[in-house]
Amino acid sequence: MRGSPGGPWAGLSLRLRVTTLATAVTLVCLLGLATVAGQGLGPLLTHAMDDELRAELSGATRAVVAGRAPVSPDGLEVRVLDTAGSAVDDGASPNLTREEVRTLKAGVPITTDGQGSVRWHGAVVTAPNGSQRLVVVGAGLVGQGAAEASGGRWLLGTALVGAVVAGVAIWFAVGSALRPVARMRQSVRRLAPGARVEVPDAAAGELRALADDFNSLLDQQDATAERLRRFTGDAAHELRSPVASIRVQSEVAVANPDPNLSHEVHADVLADAERLSALLDGLLALARSDAGELPPAETVDLVGEVRAAVERAGDQPVPIVVNAMTGRAWAAAAHTEVELVLDNLLRNACRYTRTQVVVSVLTSRTSVRVLVDDDGPGVRPEHRAKVFDRFYRVADDRARSSGGAGLGLALVAELVRRRGGRVAVGESPDGGARFTVAWVRAD
Repeated sequence: MRGSPGGPWAGLSLRLRVTTLATAVTLVCLLGLATVAGQGLGPLLTHAMDDELRAELSGATRAVVAGRAPVSPDGLEVRVLDTAGSAVDDGASPNLTREEVRTLKAGVPITTDGQGSVRWHGAVVTAPNGSQRLVVVGAGLVGQGAAEASGGRWLLGTALVGAVVAGVAIWFAVGSALRPVARMRQSVRRLAPGARVEVPDAAAGELRALADDFNSLLDQQDATAERLRRFTGDAAHELRSPVASIRVQSEVAVANPDPNLSHEVHADVLADAERLSALLDGLLALARSDAGELPPAETVDLVGEVRAAVERAGDQPVPIVVNAMTGRAWAAAAHTEVELVLDNLLRNACRYTRTQVVVSVLTSRTSVRVLVDDDGPGVRPEHRAKVFDRFYRVADDRARSSGGAGLGLALVAELVRRRGGRVAVGESPDGGARFTVAWVRAD
């Protein structure tokens, strides 16, 4: 059985996810610390007892060296033995084995497990009569095991309580941190068209960055919507003209069935239909570009593509001269894009030139450039920044009777820029316009 998309966290709020994860991590850490502390509780108690036994042993050895009998305080047993482990005081010999006696004489503490666990410390001293004596101090370990078990349980309980308290604190802390986000979400729902999200000056840096990014997204959305509205309006206006012309001419042909007039009307209708077809092709190419359709880049020889574009131009009223500075010029682009760019540039140049069009191909270390020069009226400086805009036509000698829709150069700029290239228009050495297109050079 497959799990739901998103795994076990699906459907849970961010607040609950953060609280659950943080509480689980806190609980694991506290339980680990409690376990380690519980395991170290026994050695800690033994170490504390050793400190007390060493202090008592020090006093007892001084008494034996001085010839006095040591005193046994409450809860401790102080004994004086010979080096074999037999009692030389008034008490019975303690239940110590030879191995344990040797260990005590070496100054190492031991724990015996006879009728009850006893912790022993010992030291060898010399009595006033010159004999060697083993002074031992012991204390029973009654209740230490129970203390260890009880302490371990208390530590585990404390860890659980601490995890619960931490979870509650994290729940309220996350809720407090997310409260401004909830207020921002409510304000976004109430945003009027064109409005932007407002963030108080005291807001956190992350929240301010989120609001700035969201406002930037709204700016992009509004700009895209505005371009779409403008594009739709311009496209409808441009489409209306050839469609209306075709309709009027068709009505004239129907109303006047003269063969000579019908032939003229058919020729005009064909010209308008070709104009309409070119307009629709341009609109479709721009729409695909706006949608982000970008075919993979290929290695394209621009010299060969320029010569092929000149052949496709067919019979033009002016000659087209190709001036290639190299036999091959490789660019990173797509063949279809290069064909559209070159066809539009040549069509535009042939439309306005007087004597000839010169196409040059130049290469550099990082780019490959195509220069299209004509000797027509050129493009005035005040129009050069907008000549690549969609549906923009220069209202001067260069635009009169052109029959264009203002999409050719816009399509050129769009296809080249999305490949990382650049386009520009300036003045040609022949006196007309020079259009420069640069693609990134392919390795």
